[in-house]
Amino acid sequence: MAQAVQLHLNQALMRIPRRAESADRSTLAATYVAAGSFSALINSADHQILFGRRGTGKTHGLLHLQDLVERTGDVALYLDLRTIGSTGGLYANEALAPAQRGTQLLVDTLEAVHDQLLTLAVDGQVPDPDGFLRGLDALVAAATEVEVVGETEQEQTRGAADERRSGLEASLGRAAGVRGSLRHNASTTASSRRKRTGVEQHRVLFGPLSRALQAVADGIRPARLWLLLDEWSSVPLDLQPFLADLVRRGVLPIRGITVKIAAIEHRARFFVPVHGDYLGIEVGSDAASTVSLDDALVFDESRERAQAFFRELFSRHVRPVLEAMVRPAPDAAEAFRDGAFAELVRAAEGVPRDAINIAALAAQHAHADKIAVAHVRRAARDWYLRDKRVALSRHEDADRLLARLVDEVVGRRRSRTFLLPTADRPPAIDALCDARMLHVLRRGVVDPRRPGRSYDGFAIDYGCYVALLTDDTKNVPNDVFAFDKAVVDLTRLGG
Repeated sequence: MAQAVQLHLNQALMRIPRRAESADRSTLAATYVAAGSFSALINSADHQILFGRRGTGKTHGLLHLQDLVERTGDVALYLDLRTIGSTGGLYANEALAPAQRGTQLLVDTLEAVHDQLLTLAVDGQVPDPDGFLRGLDALVAAATEVEVVGETEQEQTRGAADERRSGLEASLGRAAGVRGSLRHNASTTASSRRKRTGVEQHRVLFGPLSRALQAVADGIRPARLWLLLDEWSSVPLDLQPFLADLVRRGVLPIRGITVKIAAIEHRARFFVPVHGDYLGIEVGSDAASTVSLDDALVFDESRERAQAFFRELFSRHVRPVLEAMVRPAPDAAEAFRDGAFAELVRAAEGVPRDAINIAALAAQHAHADKIAVAHVRRAARDWYLRDKRVALSRHEDADRLLARLVDEVVGRRRSRTFLLPTADRPPAIDALCDARMLHVLRRGVVDPRRPGRSYDGFAIDYGCYVALLTDDTKNVPNDVFAFDKAVVDLTRLGG
């Protein structure tokens, strides 16, 4: 009987959805676990940017927020920017001017907003339908203004022709008579042609757009409109300031609208200076605050808090599945042997998606037995090779730098943590963070010997060195930040 329960537990772990957008709304609401005060922060009416690496729960957080605000009677529009327009086509075509691609991006985004708002009106969920629909009409007009940019040519053609013919024919016959004819032809031609050549281009008029959105917001009062923009970093980097400028000029000033944006920090560009002014959003000024899931999920100083978070995460996902199989449903942590769950938390490095995938692979390896430390380590290695290593293979510089960091930090220093100067960081470090090979544990660490310098503290991913681990705890790298040992000189490593 115990083995049957364990089998059900392991199967439930393997059935946890890997991505939030693949789950239904009720499951998302039931399985959401807030890290620290994150839930309270994003539930405020302030405009905010949510930063976090892939897999930290940005999408889950926004979808959970959508469910919360709709329960209170507000209106939430969730937009996945990966599905807007043709991100892989027109937007990525560098042969076109950035302004042209950026304008089309704005038009496509406004079209997606309009479609969701129109659905709202059709469903009869609007207190003031007439004002709301007038606002939607004005929104369409502001977003679809077209002008022709090009040259105009004038061409005129004039011509004239005058033809005259006259003649007298006479014939003498048995009866004398005269037959004659006179012919006269004349024609004149003239033409004028105007030729206009150019390209039709869209324009987005921010003034009318703001007035249209204000009418839309007024049409749903007293409810508030929440605009939730997910996958911001999927937009090409050079176009992001255009979209940010649309949000700043057309949406942020509107009474009754709150904007939340989810992005990967080092792959987001919200601001570029332009001739004494700027294009986009000035983070911290135009957007009231930023919230970092990376910081919320850093548990290096509290292993107990980390284990509590992931225990709750797995329990909420597993419980509904187990209740249909076993009564009473056991806790998800009961699937693990002593020390195995703590090892899983450590292997996840604070990333929920990695924890879910490693747990599923470990449950598969264990089959009907309890999950042991060896199963977790084997699963972490498999996940590293299947997912992270494959994704990193496209970045040769980052791949080479990672190998040198592992040799230096793990191999020579017997550590998993190191410090890098905050300034002048090579792009390869950002690529490694994006691939979840490096994890930022601390920001703005100041060297007491050189107060003018600041450093960020990194940890090398568990999967990079799990093959070196044995049952002997002497082989476990330490987590201590010490300036005399932790600072890494990337130039010496060839980074």
